[in-house]
Amino acid sequence: MLKEIAKKEGISEEKLKRRVDNGSVVIVKNSERDIAPLAIGEGTRVKVNANIGTSPEVVDLRKELEKAWTAVKSGTDTLMDLSIGGNLDAIRREIIRNTKVPLGTVPIYQAFIEKRVDMTPDHILDIIEKNCRDGVDFLTLHCGITRDILEEINRRLIPITSRGGSFIAAWMIKNKKENPLYENFDQILEIVSKYDVVISLGDALRPASIHDATDIPQIHELINLGRLTKRARKAKVPVIIEGPGHVPLDQIKANVILEKKICDNSPFYVLGPLVTDIALGYDHISGAIGGSIAAMHGADFLCYVTPSEHLGLPTAGDVKKGVIASKIAAHSADIIRLKDTSRDDKMSKARKELDWDKMFKFCIDGSVKETHSELVDKNVCTMCGKYCALKIVKEYLKR
Repeated sequence: MLKEIAKKEGISEEKLKRRVDNGSVVIVKNSERDIAPLAIGEGTRVKVNANIGTSPEVVDLRKELEKAWTAVKSGTDTLMDLSIGGNLDAIRREIIRNTKVPLGTVPIYQAFIEKRVDMTPDHILDIIEKNCRDGVDFLTLHCGITRDILEEINRRLIPITSRGGSFIAAWMIKNKKENPLYENFDQILEIVSKYDVVISLGDALRPASIHDATDIPQIHELINLGRLTKRARKAKVPVIIEGPGHVPLDQIKANVILEKKICDNSPFYVLGPLVTDIALGYDHISGAIGGSIAAMHGADFLCYVTPSEHLGLPTAGDVKKGVIASKIAAHSADIIRLKDTSRDDKMSKARKELDWDKMFKFCIDGSVKETHSELVDKNVCTMCGKYCALKIVKEYLKR
């Protein structure tokens, strides 16, 4: 398996094995699923995740499957089922049955929806195991938010934006007890290790505004995640660390450096990050800007953001835009990280030759050929026509 992954990622098998062993790279694939394993982490391509899932207001499995297929066709590396409406077991299983990329879920969603603040640690653990048994490849678990941090969140403009984080916080406040995911972390490690499932340690306190970025609650939780990472490593359970969120441009590099230092160079999974709070309807652009900077400085896994972020459930069209924006961000960072411009060089040569077939082949979204099919047999475009700079220079160089 490692030999095939190493070839795909363009690194030696020995180097890949060493990084898997030290935790800087994780291999995402549930032992119960028949899919290609995916490497995320140091020295590999930056990967992209697309979120799908129902809401209490819109429960339409067909639409969610359409979004899943759209995301995969557009180039996403993984999917996450964030469903909170309808039969969650059935939805999850259908997505697994109908897709061939790694799937992530957030088990606390189902636990809270079924029991609300009366959920018990045993109930949560049962749902975690059910997800693993179904074939889920990675789990977001908000293990790092603890009771002492809750005293600090009222200083924020937006206390908690993470849905899973809010469920855990509500449970702790109501029951006056510690986070059950934190308290039962060793049992969780035992469960996931049976299925080779990757734990994605969730950032329950990721900032929801640039005002709150890199504040005490966020860093406090990150320190907790660093401690949990060490425990997971001892149990030989692979871990991804989730990160912000809303972060201004000048703090992104510092956020990556902090995660890599505190969490022993674990793969870093970021939502965006969004570099401004006012891009409503265009947050996929804001997220791509932040994602490219984060990945350039060491983030390994980008969670896409769609134009519908902060507005509502995304459409299939929104999903495509979100994936493409994140793919652009990931590739832009890979040029720097992997020192590889081969694909861009091929595109430039195709442009020089005015070879539209090759240009469509090497671009990130090959479907543009469908909307600009008239260009295939032409040697100019409508921008310059007969005054095409490439054509004119080529003509005079021949002379």
